Amino acid sequence: MTNATAAVLRTANGPLTLESVETGALNDDEVLVRIVGVGICHTDIGVIGAPGEGQTPIVLGHEGAGIVEEIGASVTTVAVGDRVALSYAFCGKCDVCSRGLPMHCREFIPRNLIGARIDGSTPLAADGEPVLGAWFGQSSWATHSVTTERNCVVVGDDVPLELLGPLGCGIQTGAGAVLNTLDPDPGSSIAVFAVGSVGLAAVLAAKAAGCEPIIAVDLDDARLERARELGATHTVNSSKEDPAARIVEITGGLGAQYSVDCIGLPQVVRAALECLQTPGVCASVGFQGLPNEITLDQGHLLFGRTLIGVIEGDAVPGEFIPRMLDLYREGRFPFDQLITTYPFAEINNALEDVHHAKVTKAVLTFD
Repeated sequence: MTNATAAVLRTANGPLTLESVETGALNDDEVLVRIVGVGICHTDIGVIGAPGEGQTPIVLGHEGAGIVEEIGASVTTVAVGDRVALSYAFCGKCDVCSRGLPMHCREFIPRNLIGARIDGSTPLAADGEPVLGAWFGQSSWATHSVTTERNCVVVGDDVPLELLGPLGCGIQTGAGAVLNTLDPDPGSSIAVFAVGSVGLAAVLAAKAAGCEPIIAVDLDDARLERARELGATHTVNSSKEDPAARIVEITGGLGAQYSVDCIGLPQVVRAALECLQTPGVCASVGFQGLPNEITLDQGHLLFGRTLIGVIEGDAVPGEFIPRMLDLYREGRFPFDQLITTYPFAEINNALEDVHHAKVTKAVLTFD
């Protein structure tokens, strides 16, 4: 058993409380990680606002990074002392995982979006009361995380460990939509709709891929200016002009070859599809909850445009996180420029800043 401090959600929209929790004995495939940095993702914020029935008390957080302190009996891929970034959970055994597509694991929802282990148990307790502690298989808004070896990606000692957690989810999602799903050739035209943290990660990835032009679309001029600083060649404020028409104009009447929707609003998805040339591909990573009905003109699909949904950037974390870090080392993927750090004790202040879009990507750090 390990004593830890965790940010616990006990009531919807309530402030998180820093509480002493205990971790139980590790399962054979589990790992105890001392967290040194963890990101805040909008998926976490969604649960704070509307936890499911029986989903409290819970420790959220799923963009953790830290140092392995203990391993289970069957763990072979990480060792005590390893520096690791944590990503999403998957079984590693189903037909989809066996085909190299763990982001579509048959057990993705119960392993990631409930907060318990797959058998319904939890690794955390407070004063003898169970606390859900397996959110995305890690619940890393805490000084220590009980996770599995499959969640862990070993990283080098030449990178800032406390900043790496978002590479396991938010940054991975935006960058992976470009580099994995779309995989554009240098010189390809691309439009990124909604340039928050995920969208700016997509802009960074588009620049790393050599796309030209890179068109950022948003309602906020400050975010658009930030997108220009990070690699966008053109910006479109969609509150002032028709984004699809403007993108067609920027691309010489053709339309973009690729687009990325990072918000999931029906009108944005439509615009991201309609701005394309034929053939052209739109990768949609935005999420507005279920159901989220979208009306499209089927003719856009019939004549060669493709709309594809993307989860976790179509990334195999053990392959893609090292790829992003290699680009970072080369100076081609400065993801650290997206991050603002806060001490873990200021988690509620950080959540407020994220909710009000005062920062791009908040990361909590530990002494």
